[in-house]
Amino acid sequence: MREPIDLAERLARFSEHWSPKVVARLNDYEIKVVKLDGEFVWHDHAETDELFLVIEGTLTIRLRDPDERAVTLGPGGLHVVPRGVEHCPVAEGEVSAMLIEPAGTVNTGEAGGELTATPDDSLLDPSDADG
Repeated sequence: MREPIDLAERLARFSEHWSPKVVARLNDYEIKVVKLDGEFVWHDHAETDELFLVIEGTLTIRLRDPDERAVTLGPGGLHVVPRGVEHCPVAEGEVSAMLIEPAGTVNTGEAGGELTATPDDSLLDPSDADG
C-alpha cells in the first residue's frame, strides 16, 4: 500500500534550481517537484502540454502564442502550456512548483543549454514507483 506524498518534505530534500525531481508516476506521466529562481530559457515541447502548479512563490510564464502574453501564478495557481507554444518561466525569488508531463520530457525541450536537467527520480520512493 502506498503512503501519501508530502510535497513540502520532498522539496526540503534538495536545493538546486531548475532541476525537476520525480516524486510519483501516473500511467506514462511523471509528477515532479522543482525549485525555480530567476529566468529560464525560451523553449517548447512539440509533443506534449506541460502543467505548472505553484506551491510557493510567484511564477510568471511568458508565452509566445498569438497574443504574446504572460501568465502569473501564485501559490495554488495552475496553468497548462499547450504543446508547441514557446514559453519562458520566470521566478520572482525562489518558487516551488509541481510539474506533470510525460515520462522522458526534457525540461528545455529542443532548446538545450546549461539548464537542461538530467532525469532524476532520486526522490521517488519504491512504494511510489508502481504507477
